[in-house]
Amino acid sequence: MIVLKSEAEIALLRQACRVVAQAHDMLRERLRPGVTTGQIDAWVEEFLLRHGARPAFKGYRGYPATSCTSVNDEVVHGIPGERVLQEGDIIAVDIGAFVDGFCGDMAWTYPIGAVSELAQKLLRVTEEALYKGIEQAIVGRRLSDIGHAIQQHVEEAGFSVVRDFVGHGIGRAMHEEPQIPNYGPPGRGVRLKEGMTLAIEPMVNAGDWRVRVLEDNWTVVTADGSLSAHFEHTVAVRPGQAEILTLL
Repeated sequence: MIVLKSEAEIALLRQACRVVAQAHDMLRERLRPGVTTGQIDAWVEEFLLRHGARPAFKGYRGYPATSCTSVNDEVVHGIPGERVLQEGDIIAVDIGAFVDGFCGDMAWTYPIGAVSELAQKLLRVTEEALYKGIEQAIVGRRLSDIGHAIQQHVEEAGFSVVRDFVGHGIGRAMHEEPQIPNYGPPGRGVRLKEGMTLAIEPMVNAGDWRVRVLEDNWTVVTADGSLSAHFEHTVAVRPGQAEILTLL
């Protein structure tokens, strides 16, 4: 069941989203070669707790950390630890947090130092695809219009969209209905209504779309070892233009 939110509930959700966006803003100043993924996670957890937020990922189905840190060929759900970031890496950091009973969710992929032209293009195209999807999150459109716009932009650039993981509704729970694939034909699925709140999150591979899960049962990597990028905003469906809640 898709839960429509009142304006009062969206205001609470906006607070949670703001803290998550602020955590990303904090990270941008600190990410550089020599930093470990464990340090990133410690910074994020300290920041969330200091701002009155509860980490959404930690303990979720046994997940052991506050953030997901996915480097290079890691698509999503990379577990922070002792890995040291190197010049030329790219890292997707996914952060979710509850404030006053509502969950904000945002992911961004960052270049570490100077990165290859391929990595630069992958980051640019994936971020553009995110906004192409958000442009469709308006009253009256169909759910699949979001994924179609994402897939079209990604494949025109010569990249591929991950099929195994999708965006989702969000609110009092981190994962609510509906699921939002990042691919497919337009004009399918439920009609979008005001009060829907969605986490739109394209995951894009430089090579083939197929992925596999490592032995830790969390970290998802590209099957062919190609680079992958992940960008995500939480949005509220509105007439004419979606409201991005995870913007400062």
